[in-house]
Amino acid sequence: MEIYWADNYVKKKKSAYEAIGMIRAGQRVFIGASCGEPQALLRVLADEFHKFPDLEVVRLLSLESSPLTLIANKSMDRSMNIRSFYAGSAKPAGLARNIKYIAPINLSAVPRLFKSRLLPINVALIQVSPPDDFGWMSLGVAVDVTLSAAYSADLVIAQVNNKMPRVLGRSFIHVNDVDVFVERNEDLLTVENPPEVEAANIMAGHIARLIDDGSTIQIGLGTTSQAVMLALSGKNDLGIHTQYVTDDIMKLISKGIITNRRKGFNDGKVVASSALGSKHLYEFIDDNPAIEFYPSDYVNDPGIISQHHRMVSMNVGMAIDLTGQVAADALPFNYFSGITGMLDFVRGSVLSRGGKSFILVTSTTANGKKSRIVPVLGDTAVVVPRSDINFVATEYGVVNLFGKNIQERAVALISIAHPDFREELFESAKKMGLLGPERTVKDTLQAVYPIKIEQTFEISGQEITIRPAKVVDERRIQEHFYSLDKNDVVSRFFHEKDRFVADEMESVSQVDYIKNLTLIATVGEFGFSKVVGVAEYQLDEDPNIAEIALSVSKSFQGMGLGTHLIKKLAEAAIENDIAGFMAYTSPKNEGMIRLFKSLPYRVQTTLKEGTVVLSCRFDEPKE
Repeated sequence: MEIYWADNYVKKKKSAYEAIGMIRAGQRVFIGASCGEPQALLRVLADEFHKFPDLEVVRLLSLESSPLTLIANKSMDRSMNIRSFYAGSAKPAGLARNIKYIAPINLSAVPRLFKSRLLPINVALIQVSPPDDFGWMSLGVAVDVTLSAAYSADLVIAQVNNKMPRVLGRSFIHVNDVDVFVERNEDLLTVENPPEVEAANIMAGHIARLIDDGSTIQIGLGTTSQAVMLALSGKNDLGIHTQYVTDDIMKLISKGIITNRRKGFNDGKVVASSALGSKHLYEFIDDNPAIEFYPSDYVNDPGIISQHHRMVSMNVGMAIDLTGQVAADALPFNYFSGITGMLDFVRGSVLSRGGKSFILVTSTTANGKKSRIVPVLGDTAVVVPRSDINFVATEYGVVNLFGKNIQERAVALISIAHPDFREELFESAKKMGLLGPERTVKDTLQAVYPIKIEQTFEISGQEITIRPAKVVDERRIQEHFYSLDKNDVVSRFFHEKDRFVADEMESVSQVDYIKNLTLIATVGEFGFSKVVGVAEYQLDEDPNIAEIALSVSKSFQGMGLGTHLIKKLAEAAIENDIAGFMAYTSPKNEGMIRLFKSLPYRVQTTLKEGTVVLSCRFDEPKE
């Protein structure tokens, strides 16, 4: 006859020293992950480690300040082996020092490793909430790989802590499935907010524009991640399916920005594996019916991730090379890193309908002396392969590398690198054969993209974005000119033309945004959008007057797009202290004449050798 669970619980209670004393030399011991580390058990294990020669500790990465670090530091005498699951590049000194202990693996695969007994777990040290009325205990802030380790272990030792929140979902283990209980109430490990970085906040602004209301969000840990969460404050009905719940997510839930109503999968629920943050966060998730934690083989499963509506993953990279390979690492304030789960979310998000994957990289190291966009990663481990890359953001802009060839990727990444390093990257790319020999360095390579010019609006139910042209737009502008009918080509170029060669397109797309500016009107998905209008000016510095030219695709003519373009062009010219505009056109081009005269300035019209010359000054408004 089975013993009632409550009696079973009392029978299994021991002191921490008695419990740790049940471990045997040579065994493999799993340590509860992240902020769920059972600190009371680990302090005793650190004190008694000399009694357990050849012990192997299996874990995710641990905070430098946690008790587990004591064990790791004492293992240098080879009496203990550490197996840390981590897929980062291990460049930071602390990781590099212990690189031999790192086991690269995607987080979604770790539970299978345990449950299949390919890596048998002899002992699992876990931390749980007190049992409820039915004998169920929650793993609280750390379900991830801990649940599968506990159910796979030969011996389960649980620290019962009344400060561990009871988190709903698939986070529970029953009293009857645990062998030993050690009651010890103490504060859980917490994680401070990372320091704010201005570059990260700028980057967040770039990203936020590309995230739609109703998207489901995954966000990795790190400085730039915090900035992105702050940037999401203007969104509506966001959902969360992520590895870690943080204080920033809690704040957005409290503000009503995260509602989980439109996830399309697990609607109404924040789904995660772990929580990392403050005591307030742990109180917030306790018995909260809107929050459910599941093991990592569910949360990190690309098949599960892809079922969400407009799934957006945002993760921080430490470096990216010109072909799109990404390196990533844990940082001192980010040591419980989501890097082991990064690739799962990168792959799952792009499989989602309307999904996007963003890699966020500050353009330089903290001291500004090195570029984080590099010609090649060299001996640095690749976390995200070039074939999986989608959007990449720095504080200088965002590019979409999906479907792009190596030359297009190199040009795109150079365009969002720090201006001080662009020429060096350009020359390296040519030497490596990533760029054709016909490519030349232009002064405009150091130009900073003026994001404030961007504007999105609707014409006849279609969303149109007017923005400054980038180097990566060269091919799209070329396609626009090829799509014009013969009359529009003659109006734009003053003669019949059936070829628009690359050299000419460079002069349109590679601009400095001050003396030379090209605006394009686009429709469609970012990175694959179609150019339906082009407006450009080139400055003649002596009179400080810029010559302008415009073209609009046939299907958008007569809808006011040209008016939007010339107005934005004039606003940019005034911002850049240009005195006025002039344009040459055919007397038959009534559309261009009307468009120029729509400007709110006094327009002078003259006829010169059969060509209409239009001019205006910005300091001479119409009466």
